[in-house]
Amino acid sequence: MASQTIEALVEGGKASAAPPLGPALGPLGVNIGQIVAKINETTQDFKGMKVPVKVTVDTETKEFKISVGTPPAAQLIMQEAGIQKGSGRPESEHVADLAIEQVIKIAKMKRTSLLAADDIAAVKEVIGTCNSMGVKVEGTLAVETIKRVDAGEFDKEIKSGKTELTAEEKQKLEAEKRAMQAELAEKHAEMEKQAKELLEKAGGDIDKARKAMEEAEIDQVIIDKIAPKAVEPVKDDDKPVKDDDKATKK
Repeated sequence: MASQTIEALVEGGKASAAPPLGPALGPLGVNIGQIVAKINETTQDFKGMKVPVKVTVDTETKEFKISVGTPPAAQLIMQEAGIQKGSGRPESEHVADLAIEQVIKIAKMKRTSLLAADDIAAVKEVIGTCNSMGVKVEGTLAVETIKRVDAGEFDKEIKSGKTELTAEEKQKLEAEKRAMQAELAEKHAEMEKQAKELLEKAGGDIDKARKAMEEAEIDQVIIDKIAPKAVEPVKDDDKPVKDDDKATKK
């Protein structure tokens, strides 16, 4: 059986006959609309995320098989938490909180691609990613939640495979997320104010001001905003030599 495989990265639930799928599938003589519909049906749970897809076509019978990968765990965490990005300082600034059921859901989605030996290990692996993103789990720091998993506190939930939250649970998490983000906004506003004061105190000396800001543990993004480094001009000696220039010098 001769077959050909087409690989593409598509947005969950929004694949179309446009590039990259359409032009790649066209020469194979298959029903592109049927394949696109099947891909969208299979990737509905990944709306708003890029998903790796493989379409294997039997070049004789035109039958096809679709294999769908899963987005990185970080993307799934952001989707569940309803955030656009993780924290820039995950060790001290937290942007959201996930329930254990949401972590179990992500672990199930990623189960085949995780290194974990069992469901508990898979859940702990996802929690580890939450930790690096500044996302709490069950109201505590992710590293602490891993200890709670080891202590068997969530064995019942993991064994049952429960992944859905009640409306009340969702509202509680959303309220907590808004409170976290409001606290962060206030903290960053205070940092920005402090950075401006340090710049003024340094008499406009950027290098001196940046050093003072770093010692005050001000966020790097704020430092770059208030006291951006000067862009050094490119020296003539640093410019790439063109072939024409080489010929002239000979």
